[in-house]
Amino acid sequence: MSRLKLNINGKTHTVDAPPDMPLLWVLRDKLNLVGTKYSCGIGICGSCTVLVDGEPARSCTLPAAAMAGNEITTIEGLAPKGDHPVQVAWNEEDVPQCGYCQGGQILTAAALLERKPDPADEDIDAAMAGVICRCGTYYRIRKAIKLAARYAAELGSAS
Repeated sequence: MSRLKLNINGKTHTVDAPPDMPLLWVLRDKLNLVGTKYSCGIGICGSCTVLVDGEPARSCTLPAAAMAGNEITTIEGLAPKGDHPVQVAWNEEDVPQCGYCQGGQILTAAALLERKPDPADEDIDAAMAGVICRCGTYYRIRKAIKLAARYAAELGSAS
């Protein structure tokens, strides 16, 4: 066991975990942050996506011990009140069906909008290609990201 200090959702957490334990299991089993989902276990599907220093990363393949010193954001930490422009647009466009991939989808979309505030369809498709939606709501995902971009632009001009 190792004592790990991790910065997750703006708070420092100290956990005891094997040095090779994936971040996913530290989040779910040690910290009860269960919005990050397990699916493929090999970093392909994207359900386990978190943000590491603002960039999407697959938590099922990241050793938690390697994450010390990084800022980790889970779906619970994106906007605890659910008022991030992506979350608002996601609900308005009725994106979720089963909801299993939504944490990974939303965090990936939020990172995209940070990099590209007004993404073209090609930008959205490229960024979101790595997060699989078994329900096939890709059209609604694209619509929600475009709506979130408008909301974010409006918020930016209001400040």
